[in-house]
Amino acid sequence: MDVLRHVHFFWWDNDATIGILRYAQDDKIPALNGYNIGMKAMEPFVIAGKQFRSRLIVGTGKYKSGEETAVAIEASGAEMVTVAVRRVNLDRSKTSLLDHIDAKKYFLLPNTAGCYTADDAIRAARLGREVGLSDWVKIEVIGDERTLYPDVQATIEATRVLVKEGFTVLPYTSDDIVVAKRLIDAGASAIMPLGAPIGSGMGIQNVANIRILREMITTVPLIVDAGVGTASDATLAMELGADGVLMNTAIAAAQDPILMAEAMKYGVIAGRAAYLAGRMQKKLYATASSPLEGVVK
Repeated sequence: MDVLRHVHFFWWDNDATIGILRYAQDDKIPALNGYNIGMKAMEPFVIAGKQFRSRLIVGTGKYKSGEETAVAIEASGAEMVTVAVRRVNLDRSKTSLLDHIDAKKYFLLPNTAGCYTADDAIRAARLGREVGLSDWVKIEVIGDERTLYPDVQATIEATRVLVKEGFTVLPYTSDDIVVAKRLIDAGASAIMPLGAPIGSGMGIQNVANIRILREMITTVPLIVDAGVGTASDATLAMELGADGVLMNTAIAAAQDPILMAEAMKYGVIAGRAAYLAGRMQKKLYATASSPLEGVVK
């Protein structure tokens, strides 16, 4: 890893040239000109009563090696890491992806990727709990093999069953507000709409629907899941009001996954700060940055 990668984004004051280093991971955020930059943006992210500092959740598939996976997760600053129950060696008889993830450092979120029926997803969730991964689960029930769009009815069904069994369920779903409300009624602890098809990297394709979801979903977190391609996509998701972003391929398939993981960390932070700050109103015509009032003629 070259030296530049340890520099981690400086913001410079034009006069005092004050730098802020790695503020995203510090409990005490350095002050710039008397202000604690990023303090509001780093407010705890709460899901089902559990607090996280990072609003970025990362996956573990498609990396070149377990070692690269571990370094990318570290660079992302994520605290929650999702793993596919059906794609890891759970009996640990051979080298497993889990050997590269410190369960004491990261919160493991099993997912049911690769499941095409509610029954399959329910079995995968139960297996993850039985082998000691977690009683949390990211439910995925795929309805179409080519687009990997979710089967929303099966997702609702699996959510309802697993919530009754004591699971904390985070469902991957469409960006449909009606489906979201039904998932909440079924006991979902978050709503995780896709921004675009899984692994497509196209970014958020239906901004209006995400805005509607943000406005109408107030009782559980809203986490954009799938479709992010680069840091600006993550920033946009957060600027739209998402509470968090989940991604995998955008980092793992980047030319430099480690650097992209770090970019995603700061993209999420920037988007959250911008959302809380409130953007300026858009105008059709120009407004002078330096008003003429008070100018000596």
